[in-house]
Amino acid sequence: MALLPPDPVYCLKSPDLSSFHSLCFHTSERLYAGTTKGTVQLWDLQTNRSTYQLSVGTSPIINVAHTEDALITQEKEGYVKLWELTNSAYVLRHESITDHVGFCRFVYHGSPQRDTADAPAVIIPKNGSNISILCGRTFVERQLLAVSSQEEARLPPLGTVMCFLPVEIKNTSYLLAGYESGTIILWDLNTGKPLSHLRLEEEQCLMTIDYDPVTNRGVCGGSSDRITVFSIDRQNMQIRRSSEISVKNAGIHRVRIRKDLKVFSSAGWDGRIRIFSWKSMRMLAVLSVHKGELMDLVYSEDKVSMWKAVIMAAAGSDGQISLWDLYK
Repeated sequence: MALLPPDPVYCLKSPDLSSFHSLCFHTSERLYAGTTKGTVQLWDLQTNRSTYQLSVGTSPIINVAHTEDALITQEKEGYVKLWELTNSAYVLRHESITDHVGFCRFVYHGSPQRDTADAPAVIIPKNGSNISILCGRTFVERQLLAVSSQEEARLPPLGTVMCFLPVEIKNTSYLLAGYESGTIILWDLNTGKPLSHLRLEEEQCLMTIDYDPVTNRGVCGGSSDRITVFSIDRQNMQIRRSSEISVKNAGIHRVRIRKDLKVFSSAGWDGRIRIFSWKSMRMLAVLSVHKGELMDLVYSEDKVSMWKAVIMAAAGSDGQISLWDLYK
């Protein structure tokens, strides 16, 4: 039986009533939120107020990330932009067009590949099932992951790439990628070749994936009413299905594993946040504060001083960001 759900420690409401599509923490006191109106709001978690707004474009900001000195944004229309932080504002320095039709979010990979000096990387979706890896400083393409005709013959139909996650196993860099057809591929970033794949029995459009190399366990979800749990065989690098978790209503935009490996969370199309034990995979709580579709959730890297705890933030179409202190 699920535990009594906690209450949020605070709810931030958009000053211009816009819906939210993406979130990221930059330090534990600053939260960035991408809106459906093409802006990025900066929230100060010491005052719980929006202190800055950056106008990026005219389409929804489907992802945001912050490096040490730059903000990276992704628009639904396909533009990925790097904004350099100056003394007074953010200035546009680089941009790239993804040629991608969909909601696949870029990933900023801050850990450099061991054999590559030009790091970190920004990984973006391209047309179809292709994935491009850019230099995180210049936005010059370093690598293109594309299925060859020979590999296509032994793989199931993939459709559009929908999500991906860089992982490091035994000091080697890989990329887990999920596709429209419900297939997961493990790419070797050293060779640019797919090593293995897993086709989910129940076809679904994968939307989100996360993986923990310590426990060698990952979770993924999408348009169905199930979260799939998987592992990677370290001997032959094959992806193995472990189990499935059923949820009441279909549709998951995000799954996130907390860094302390105690819980993981999902953001649902039904507006509910579901919290699970990472050890037992048992559902701990269903949080029903939001009144619309949830688009993103993130954890702070460190404790937020206001609440002296690691905080989870969730946001979506109802124009509010809920902040949670969960199960320490």
